[in-house]
Amino acid sequence: MKLAIQLSEKNVLDSIGGPFGAVIVKDGKVIAKSANKVTATNDPTAHAEVSAIRLACKKLKTFDLSGCIVYTSCEPCPMCLSAVYWAKIDIIYYANTKLDADAIGFSDKFIYDELDKPMNQRQLTIKQIMRDEALKAFKLWEQSPIRTAY
Repeated sequence: MKLAIQLSEKNVLDSIGGPFGAVIVKDGKVIAKSANKVTATNDPTAHAEVSAIRLACKKLKTFDLSGCIVYTSCEPCPMCLSAVYWAKIDIIYYANTKLDADAIGFSDKFIYDELDKPMNQRQLTIKQIMRDEALKAFKLWEQSPIRTAY
């Protein structure tokens, strides 16, 4: 956790991005670490946790991070939390809370609120189109003898 916090502080002091750091550990060894890179890369998905997950997957040559632990300087946002679930990471330890983040201008509350609403009541327009055409790819996947489940 100390390393995640150090990354978050260094990120601010070096004017690289937001005050967030994440470290992924497996079997007691640091596999990957990253700070928030959103503004440095102009990538809104380059949060510390997601960036660390990408590095860990690349290093371990797998998309399954079972057995790994994430130490993050702040409670993960909805996107990062989802990424942790998709990566099958076992445990998240965090320091600052989402309320602490909200107090300095990093609010995820609107996303949680939006997710609680039916799609037709969200601020973002979400409409289903061309389902029948899109189902072809799903059928191809389902029938593929070389698919990799994840």
